[in-house]
Amino acid sequence: MYHEITHFRMLENFSLELTFENGKAGIVDLSGYAEKGGVFSNFKDAEYFRKVDLNKELGVLCWPGGVDIAPETLYHLATGEPLPGWMES
Repeated sequence: MYHEITHFRMLENFSLELTFENGKAGIVDLSGYAEKGGVFSNFKDAEYFRKVDLNKELGVLCWPGGVDIAPETLYHLATGEPLPGWMES
């Protein structure tokens, strides 16, 4: 199930506090995301990471250059609830 992000707050060390449209909230630590490479390699730069913005129309966090993380993934990381079946490998 898709849960839109309604609010975020920047924390220290590449972490974000997220609130979702269903009222659930949690903290995600994205400090290891740069290791994924590709577009996420920009996350090594704290200044770039802090440029995160919320696309309120879609309920998705976005970074410059069209970078985003699936809200389903962020919901899973923030709440501990399982990923949707279609996302599991």
